[in-house]
Amino acid sequence: MRAVLLGPPGAGKGTQAARLTERFGVPAISTGDIFRANVKGGTELGRKAQEYMNAGQLVPDEVTNAMVRARLAEDDAAQGFLLDGYPRNPEQAVELDSMLADLGVVLDVAIEITADFDVVTERLLKRAEIEGRADDTEPVIRKRLEVYSTSTAPLTAFYAGKGLLVQVDGLGEIDEVTDRLVAAVAR
Repeated sequence: MRAVLLGPPGAGKGTQAARLTERFGVPAISTGDIFRANVKGGTELGRKAQEYMNAGQLVPDEVTNAMVRARLAEDDAAQGFLLDGYPRNPEQAVELDSMLADLGVVLDVAIEITADFDVVTERLLKRAEIEGRADDTEPVIRKRLEVYSTSTAPLTAFYAGKGLLVQVDGLGEIDEVTDRLVAAVAR
């Protein structure tokens, strides 16, 4: 399975990514993990990313793309992967296609976990309370959901246009959602 996982904050992507990678025997590759590994390892790309992050800016696509390209070339990703947090825009999706072409493979599926924004807002508010995240207030969460919706619409359209987009309801018991995701991937 070579897949990308999309979904709003609070939809359960992290939980489901862990379950899917275990089920399919492929690594979960998150851009956050890649950034942290490069920064911690003191790589050239990590130093560049750190400069932007320290300035409170988004890491530019060219740095992110280079990190993802290097990660996908690692041995554990040769038989498949689940990307979480990448691509974030159609330009990155085009670059991902190029990376995969260089590796002689193609993307199998783009999975979007869907969830009602009111429900995920409640989930995130509960998580903020449990984990002591004072900055995760309802207005902040709603803004993150709005940004997700705006930025992801072109990406879901991109994958729908290629016939790769599968949307799966992310609400319900964790096992039920996992079953729906596995069925969608096996389509």
